[in-house]
Amino acid sequence: MKRIVLISFPLVLLSAFSLAQGIRVNPTGVNVNSQGATTVFLTFGGLTNYRAAEACWCGSLIPATPDIGLKCDSATIFGCLPARYDLSERSGTSAYTDIMSIPPSVARRAYQAAASGDESRFIYVRRFVSTVGGPDQFVNVTCRLTGGGARVPFALTDVKLAFASDAPVLFVKLGEKLPQIRAEITYNGTGRLKGRWEVVMPGQELPSERDLLTEATLPVEERSRQRRYSEVKRFNEFLPPSGKYVLPGPDPARLPNTVEGQYLVLLRVEATDDREGDSNLAAVGDANGVAHSGAVAGFPLPVLRYYIGGESAQARVKTETPTTVIPADGASLPSDKPVDFRWTDIPGAAAYRFEIQDSQSKNILSAILLPGAGSYRAPSWLKEKTSDGRLRWRVVAIDGNGNLIAESAWHNMRLIP
Repeated sequence: MKRIVLISFPLVLLSAFSLAQGIRVNPTGVNVNSQGATTVFLTFGGLTNYRAAEACWCGSLIPATPDIGLKCDSATIFGCLPARYDLSERSGTSAYTDIMSIPPSVARRAYQAAASGDESRFIYVRRFVSTVGGPDQFVNVTCRLTGGGARVPFALTDVKLAFASDAPVLFVKLGEKLPQIRAEITYNGTGRLKGRWEVVMPGQELPSERDLLTEATLPVEERSRQRRYSEVKRFNEFLPPSGKYVLPGPDPARLPNTVEGQYLVLLRVEATDDREGDSNLAAVGDANGVAHSGAVAGFPLPVLRYYIGGESAQARVKTETPTTVIPADGASLPSDKPVDFRWTDIPGAAAYRFEIQDSQSKNILSAILLPGAGSYRAPSWLKEKTSDGRLRWRVVAIDGNGNLIAESAWHNMRLIP
């Protein structure tokens, strides 16, 4: 009996020590929309010597032995977070900000499972890999199915900007008044929509993808670093739990129109207090205080373009081409890493067609992208579509009717093991 006590006592201590040193998350449970997308701001703490790996949603958990925690039962996985939509990153000293963007397809599968007799909840599981050879850790968040109303975190799930004009690309003469602007917003929960309208003037540095995120989507220390532009109007509106709202834009008379060139109208949404989605940083050991995440969004907000100069401007637009940036022509890239393509926009493009061909000039990938994205991450199966790893890519600019208005040169690249 004494031997049993002596053997089990260190094990109890080791278990308690592992628990104390484990990765924590806040919030640990949230209400989500059972009939649509949901976005939630999460904070993980205690990531010393750990890096984040994949994240999935499932209906039930099983022990992760010999790793730490509970992982998804592979038979009940509803889906995993695509890498291209993963906006999470390190924050603070040993914390990790994770934007959990639940797609409607996952919510529907969870709802169908609940309708068949399962529990009305599912689980989000993020795996963390040790950088020093230790066991992996699995940390989970409970997602409770609801109607998407007031008890769901206040989050934007879709935003569309438009002029009160049928023209796909707006060209305006010098000094001419622009049409009214509006933003059609789809959201979950309820809260205050607070922010400002800004205009990027010709010649100014364009906003990056992170500049176009809502403030609540970023870690707290990054929120003040977003690039600012000329402010033309502020707004502060209460959004009831109805799910849709049309936000009027600034007075058209305040939009600049005296210098020829391309202008960008930006919708900048600031973080607000939202009890349902706030993340307690102290609870994960990162810092004291709460990260307010009202109006979080799992995507960069769209931009609205207009071009001052009339017919002469339209003629100049057709002489411009998208400038390819990354990867450089002739680049060799590892085949086991994500491949990101980047380019600069041109005025007048309503959309872009991104194309990849193999060494035999056979199309293996084509995607339509909206202006403002300026980037594309190739799917993981890209390397399987080429026998020798040699590829070429280009970007084609098209107008609102699908007609080609400009195209970049073909850029060669090679995927190597």
